Amino acid sequence: MDLILTKPICFFDLETTGINIAKDRIVEVSILKVFPNGNKESHTWRVNPTVPIPAVTTAVHGITDEMVANEPTFKELSKKVHDLIKDSDLGGFNSNRFDIPLLAEELLRAEVDFDMKKSLSVDVQTIFHKMEKRTLEAAYKFYCDKTLVDAHSAAADTNATYEVLKAQLDRYSDLENDVKKLADFSAHKKFADFAGYIGYDKEGKEIFSFGKHKDTLVTDILEKEPGYFGWLLNADFPLYTKKVLTRIKLSKLNTKF
Repeated sequence: MDLILTKPICFFDLETTGINIAKDRIVEVSILKVFPNGNKESHTWRVNPTVPIPAVTTAVHGITDEMVANEPTFKELSKKVHDLIKDSDLGGFNSNRFDIPLLAEELLRAEVDFDMKKSLSVDVQTIFHKMEKRTLEAAYKFYCDKTLVDAHSAAADTNATYEVLKAQLDRYSDLENDVKKLADFSAHKKFADFAGYIGYDKEGKEIFSFGKHKDTLVTDILEKEPGYFGWLLNADFPLYTKKVLTRIKLSKLNTKF
């Protein structure tokens, strides 16, 4: 079953130096852009992360320091990547918890003002886990009856993810072929930031989801404890979390005038 789209959707996968969203870097990115008319456009780039790739990580994806030494940095690629995804929804495998947050960090680090306000995200892994609870290789075999060759290469994983989602739509009649419905179904608990430090209360207002101010309105704390905002900006939080906090603070200030 082909996806019913009202705007393009970019399926993407990252290979990285590790799994720390705030600190690790991209070493390979692959994007498959699918348009409403069914046309597809794909790009894969190796990336020089500018930091060493740990041996334990190379053992997973096979990319070494030597293989990326002469490749462009993500900052050099950032405009191409952003131009490709900025008009699109996003899709991936474990993308809501890992790929999108890490991509956001890299884009913001490259001074690209990335924001997901106008985009939906479909996490194919979440749909799979809710329906079958297995891995990408198992999902590919289960839904598509194919063996995933070159697992943990960005291009292979990206194309397999796209094929699995289409097969999921064929298999589950109660799974609606609508990107917004798929995004809602594949979402975990909703957060204002990607890393899960800022959540929402029942009225849709931002609250802290960690620490001594957990479940307290962000606007209340930023007003009562201005020093806390400064501490948050200087602490080791993801850049996107800091961006969201700054937006909340500025929006509160604007309502006073």
